[in-house]
Amino acid sequence: MSQRTAIFSKLVKDGPVEPPLTVTPGSCLKAVVEAMRAQKAACVIVVNARGGAEGIITEQDITRRVIFRMDETSPVTEVMSSPVISLQESEYLYYAIARMRRHGFRHMPVVNAAGKVTGTLSLANTIAAASAQVMNEIDLLTREDTIQGQAEIKQAQVSLAAQMMSENIPATDIMGLITRINNDIYRRIVNLNLTAMVTEGFGPPPVGFSVIVMGSGGRSENYLYPDQDNGFILDDYPDARHQEIDPWFIELAERMTRDLDAVGLPLCKGFVMANNPLWRKSLSQWKHQLEIWNQRPNTTRLRLCDIFFDFRTVWGSEQGADELRRHVTRIAGNNPAFLRAMYEDDQDHGTALGWFGRFITVKKADEPAYEGYLNLKHSGSLPLVEAMRLLALREGITKISTLDRMAALHESGGLSADEYDYLSAAFRHIAHLLLRQQLTDFKQQKRVGYFIHPDHLSAREKDMLVSSLQAIDQLRKRIRSEFTGDIF
Repeated sequence: MSQRTAIFSKLVKDGPVEPPLTVTPGSCLKAVVEAMRAQKAACVIVVNARGGAEGIITEQDITRRVIFRMDETSPVTEVMSSPVISLQESEYLYYAIARMRRHGFRHMPVVNAAGKVTGTLSLANTIAAASAQVMNEIDLLTREDTIQGQAEIKQAQVSLAAQMMSENIPATDIMGLITRINNDIYRRIVNLNLTAMVTEGFGPPPVGFSVIVMGSGGRSENYLYPDQDNGFILDDYPDARHQEIDPWFIELAERMTRDLDAVGLPLCKGFVMANNPLWRKSLSQWKHQLEIWNQRPNTTRLRLCDIFFDFRTVWGSEQGADELRRHVTRIAGNNPAFLRAMYEDDQDHGTALGWFGRFITVKKADEPAYEGYLNLKHSGSLPLVEAMRLLALREGITKISTLDRMAALHESGGLSADEYDYLSAAFRHIAHLLLRQQLTDFKQQKRVGYFIHPDHLSAREKDMLVSSLQAIDQLRKRIRSEFTGDIF
């Protein structure tokens, strides 16, 4: 990951969070000032009996509102700023920076999922190492928590991606950043709708749940305009409560998918979304469904597996998704017949390379507007993504992204050093070509897709692409032999 994109992947808890200096509401000002002086603290958090933040007092409060103005025995509650806005540990650090700058806060309390204060974040310490350019990008990628605000963030992705490409930031790093922004949009859209549903009388969630994304979003491999692939994992509940619980989550799913579409994450044409009951289940129901897919695979079920297996939590506890991933990895990895069926279903997804290293281009009958082009998603990156998923399942590897799977396979001996070098380079080169083409298409107001004309590539890029596709073909031949026993 480049230094330019590192700031956008860190959470608040990864930042320079300092241990909190806390006092109770009954503390007097003298005790507070002495504690701040003794610990050289710039602020103190006033916490309640549960450890939650009730207020905050900073050095500026002491100098502007206390000295020569108030008796030292006055209670701290007369001076503290309240109510206090806190930062969640799980929020992205760049969003915290933007919030502090916009509100003019120098310090903010950091709380965990239970709302307990775990530290304080200083704006000065956080941005000390950030350049002005990075700060401008943070402002670009943070807006108000409204549908319009999230739409503005989505629109800003393209210009940021173009800027980073012009600075030779690796395409895979840019894709990772695009994915993290998209997944954070999910989180904020869900939060907006949870608040709205309480306000409108639907009440809070009847059981705990998490939101997952699948496909490229799960692998952190989003290009510019991915559509929605999402689902819900609900905590287990008695069957007798289904008619009470499911309507609440249908309502949330309809709102979430509608709002995501409004901000620039289009509805999935294949209906792989949480408002489809196939993708909205309790943890036990998910496990049961996966066991059915694993034991009785057919073409439809295998393609559902291809979609589902690359899932990641974007809202809520990761515990359910982690448990489900271990379940998937165990039952699939221990079923050679299922893995063979997965390979056979994917085997038609070949590369765009024919005899003598010639490119196989799109036919007029298939895509009239792209006759003579290469579809580098379906005939380039997809065969490699599928191969890495298959090998990872067989080897019991729980990594999700394609490059992470490659690295884990190399470390475990599942890929030789040469295979790892060639295949990781192939993935990066194809990603670079695709993202660059999408940015060009956007600039020229063309349909943004995955089609590249060979004539638009330099001689060196063509040579590298041929080498990349050859490496993928070699891997596919090896997998065919290992999973089917067919050497021809």
